[in-house]
Amino acid sequence: MSENTLTQADELKEQAIKLYARHDYEAANRIFQQAKDAYESASQYDMVAEMKVNIGLVHRSLGENQQALDLMQEALAYFKEQDDSLRLAQVLGNLGGVYEAINDKEQAEITYRQAAQLFQDLGEIGMYSDTMMALGAFQVRDGKLLAGAASYQIALEDRENLSGTQKIIRSLSNLINRLNGTS
Repeated sequence: MSENTLTQADELKEQAIKLYARHDYEAANRIFQQAKDAYESASQYDMVAEMKVNIGLVHRSLGENQQALDLMQEALAYFKEQDDSLRLAQVLGNLGGVYEAINDKEQAEITYRQAAQLFQDLGEIGMYSDTMMALGAFQVRDGKLLAGAASYQIALEDRENLSGTQKIIRSLSNLINRLNGTS
């Protein structure tokens, strides 16, 4: 299709991202749908899959977790088929949050770990760290305090410019590990 359609799709995507950031989920959903349709018209199927993830994130934010799961699994299948490891890892990380929301703790941990491993293999240290922090937070919420502390410690190892909270978490993780004799 035309370059104009692609430009319009990109503009719609950026508009929807801003709406999502402002927590205007209904409007973000509508605009992400329009962007998805525009990308489809432009035969940009990788971006169609990305929009499915974004729409899935909107559904997750609205508590519509089954819709989120369905859309993200469609995108996951596409990125696997395309052998797009980076986007695959991103979808897996987002799926971890959806599985957590539907209380599928085992699948949440599996997908967070898969995402982290892919990010690490790709050298995406920031995304790896973010995913390990998400895993650590999940583990703490699940009552696995030592595992959560270990995941946080791994996540914060290569980070620079830590926030005050992150510095405290790193210090507590180090203390827990020293007390357990693991550092």
